[in-house]
Amino acid sequence: MFRKILYFSLLIASSQLFAQEKTTNIQKETSTMDNINDITVIDMNNKEVKLSDYNGKVLMIVNVASECGYTKQYAGLEEIYKEYSPKGFEILAFPCNDFGGQEPGTNEQIQNFCSSKFGVTFKLFDKIKVLGKDKSPLYERLINNSITETGDVKWNFEKFLISKDGKIVNRFRTKVEPTSDEVISAIEKELKK
Repeated sequence: MFRKILYFSLLIASSQLFAQEKTTNIQKETSTMDNINDITVIDMNNKEVKLSDYNGKVLMIVNVASECGYTKQYAGLEEIYKEYSPKGFEILAFPCNDFGGQEPGTNEQIQNFCSSKFGVTFKLFDKIKVLGKDKSPLYERLINNSITETGDVKWNFEKFLISKDGKIVNRFRTKVEPTSDEVISAIEKELKK
């Protein structure tokens, strides 16, 4: 009788331990899917940039295009960058040609356009894909997390806000202006943390 009790006690304890381990693994997986720190991207000079290098800063990641009806948002992005970069805010802009072929230029052409037309001083990265099977790993993570709305980017100038520790915290669709109260309030909230 004692052996049966001991056997069942061990069986229950091991199943509880297995369940706890499984929960921990799910939490770790979810945590990884909500964070961009393990991702590396390429800048316009073809250099690898680890997104973990931005730890301690609040980030806005945005897919951009030079020939879009929303291209004027570059001005708003530059405005908030100048206002908040001294406080620990960075904008990471990723040119993308996925929507109507509205970013056909080379990296050099894109950089020249952004600086001459809008005075852009925030960081521009190598052109990427945000749709389809060749989607950038960064955008795969941004659109599939447990924090923000999931699903594909619908157009140029969609904005994602990232906390100081690399966690995805907000998603703003294209029509939401970078200088809107909604965006400014979210940036300020993250900067205070």
